[in-house]
Amino acid sequence: MVDIYDDIRKGERGAWVSIAAYLILSAFKLVSGYVFASSALLADGFNNVTDIVASLAVLIGLRISQKPPDSDHAYGHFRAETVAALIASFIMAMVGIQVLVEAVRSLFTGREVQPNLWAAGVAVICSICMYAVYQYNKRLAKQINNQALMAAAKDNFSDALVSIGAAVGIVGAQFGLPWLDVVAAIAVGLLICKTAWDIFRDSTYRLTDGFDQDELKDLRSAIGRTPGVEGIKDVKARVHGNHVLVDVVIEVDPHLSIIEGHQISDEIEDRLTDMHNIMNVHVHVEPKDLDILEPGRHRNASKK
Repeated sequence: MVDIYDDIRKGERGAWVSIAAYLILSAFKLVSGYVFASSALLADGFNNVTDIVASLAVLIGLRISQKPPDSDHAYGHFRAETVAALIASFIMAMVGIQVLVEAVRSLFTGREVQPNLWAAGVAVICSICMYAVYQYNKRLAKQINNQALMAAAKDNFSDALVSIGAAVGIVGAQFGLPWLDVVAAIAVGLLICKTAWDIFRDSTYRLTDGFDQDELKDLRSAIGRTPGVEGIKDVKARVHGNHVLVDVVIEVDPHLSIIEGHQISDEIEDRLTDMHNIMNVHVHVEPKDLDILEPGRHRNASKK
């Protein structure tokens, strides 16, 4: 458990790097967007503002999740990360809708103007910076096996692509198509809304104890290969923050001793923890084919 909390503290570095980058880049883009009259660059800047909120949510979640288990939270506070991400998704959706409304309004009122080509240069520079942040967070997330930080890294990468898209729209507007800059702003707004929806969908899925069926099959396969396991009656799993909790019911030879059954349970726990980075495994052991091995006793009982 100590290693888990150490990894969470390491993950805070990635969140702080994202926050610092987004603060600088969003201010740079918003100021440049107004100066160079680029709707796409402005939309990209607002996109980074929402990313600040999302990164803050990750940071707050990481801080709360470090609280140790107590009488009210026997498994710890790891789900704080998921709750924070859910809140961030609502904020991102509101900003995305606002960007769309403003872009569409300027398109239909004929307020679009040709942006200055310098705006494209700003977008490219910001894209390169964000790609560097993405590489840093991706390496750190893999090192500490943190899904929340990996999600933040993927958001960094999408932001790098958004800036490239904004640059393309700005350059295209130089060829007598000023509305193309507005179209790029609409595309950015749609991307913000899509990101918000993806975060909302993933967060609610985890909070309602949803679990990937393919991963569950992998768990069942690993349990079935454990020496001494003669059957699997049930396997359940749920996500707790970035960690997995597993409940399994296995069948073993009914003639085994309690110590032997306990050793099989320990082997399952060690195997799942090593192979799948699972935080907690609860194993319930039942005898296999007890009715077949002792038919007389059950027949006599059924006659009464």
